[in-house]
Formats: sequence, structure tokens, C-alpha cells
Amino acid sequence: MRPAPALDLYTRTAHAASAHVISGYSTSFGYASRLLPREVRAGIADVYALVRVADEIVDGPAAEAGLERPEVVAILDELERDTLAALHRGFSANLVVHAFADTARRTGIGEDLIRPFFESMRVDATAHTRFDRDEYRRYIHGSAEVVGSMCLRVFALEQPGMVLDEHLEEGARRLGAAFQKVNFLRDLADDAGRLGRSYIPGLDPRTFTDQEKEAVVDEIAEDLAIARSAIARLPRGARRATTAAAALFGRLNEQLRETPASRLRTTRVSVPLRRKLAILLGAATGRTAV
Repeated sequence: MRPAPALDLYTRTAHAASAHVISGYSTSFGYASRLLPREVRAGIADVYALVRVADEIVDGPAAEAGLERPEVVAILDELERDTLAALHRGFSANLVVHAFADTARRTGIGEDLIRPFFESMRVDATAHTRFDRDEYRRYIHGSAEVVGSMCLRVFALEQPGMVLDEHLEEGARRLGAAFQKVNFLRDLADDAGRLGRSYIPGLDPRTFTDQEKEAVVDEIAEDLAIARSAIARLPRGARRATTAAAALFGRLNEQLRETPASRLRTTRVSVPLRRKLAILLGAATGRTAV
């Protein structure tokens, strides 16, 4: 049955709201997403927007508004309930949730991916300070790998009937994990100083060494290498966009390798805008290798 015109308008407005979130929060992802076909670009914006809203709940704005930790957890729980309900109902009064649910229903993003994501966000809303290896692995899965899997399902919109085999799934998970680990190193000072968090097992931000940094950088490089082998099999638009994103984070990882650990305790590395644009142009024209 064709949706009622009023629902059509509401859903289009919800997707437009999600697009504003990605443009407001991330120039890198915003630029890379422009290489995607329109329908796929809208779906990726929907995933990004929900992830960003959840992340903002636990990473500062709610606390700055005066909310105590139990209230932050309650708001996150409410967002999860709303998201799961919208997945089944096809409607939410929250525009970002409504847009995400519309995309999730069309692409096969299910509770098996949504619940682990919110579980990792819930960890950030608690008073944890250090992870052991198992906790770290679970956190990476929920905060990053499942997001990669969500994006893979959206990319499949470009090629109806596309089979998502284990090679593609592993590549998507590894790409998400690489992005997350890069950000762990980039945000080392802020996580430790402002939020009191240390994600990487065995790493003390106060005594972080070059050897410890190299181990994480090598792990990221391995994740990116496995991801690139899967990226080569994506449909053309998705391949260009993910090639650009992987290249941007690959460059960040190179800068992390070049930056002494002592500086990472006080400095957040970034790719200069000119270099970002060169990478994106290379991906758009096929000159950036997968």
C-alpha cells in the first residue's frame, strides 16, 4: 500500500533533518558521503544521525545541561526504546529516529545491530574508567563494528540483490573498528581529562609510550588492510565513498605514527583541509587506490 501523502512529507522531512546532523558534526564524513548515490547518501546520513545523537547524550551536552548520570542513562534508554519501537511501527515523533527506522526497515538493519550499539553507549554513560581486553572487544563491537554493518546494508541499496557475504561483513566491521581506534588515539587527552575515560586496555594516558602507540597504530593498519579488500567489491558509489573515508583515516593513522606519544597526551591530530580535499578528489576520480 502506498504511504499516505502526509506520511511521505513527514518522512522526507525526517531524512532532511538527519542530513543536517551529518553536515553539522563531521566535515570528513559529510564530504565523503557526497560521493554516494542520493538514496544511499540519505541512508548513511540517517545512520550517522542516530549514532551521533546517542554519542552526544553520553559525551557532554546532556551533562552540560545539568543532568546527572542516572538521568543521562534514562534518556539513552528512552532513545533505544523509541528506536526499537519505530523499527516495528514505522513511525516516531523523533525525526532522527523516524528517519533511521525508515532506512532500517528498507535495508534489513535489525535489533541484532541496534541493541549492541546502545549497550556500548550505555557503558559510556556509566562511571567506567578502564577496560580489560574482553570489555574493550565488546565495546568496539557495539560502538563501531555494528555501525559498519549498518552502513554495509545501506550500501546494498545501490545494487539490488547484492549478497552480503562474510568477506563484506568482516570488511565493514574492520573499517568501523579502525575508525574507532583512530579516534581513541586522537581523543586520548580529552577522554582522559574531561571524561575520565581510558579505552585501550593496559594504557595509562599519563604514561603513554611510543611503543604502546605503535601497537595500536599497527592494529589499525591491519584493520584498514582487511577493510580495503572488501571495499573493492562494493558498488561503484559506495566504493568511492568508503575508499575516501578509509584513505582519510589511513592518513590520520600515519600522522599518529609520526606523532610522539607525549604529544598525543595534549594534541589532537587532524588532516589539513587541503589534504582532505585532495584525498576526496582522488576517490571521486578513481585516482585514490582502494
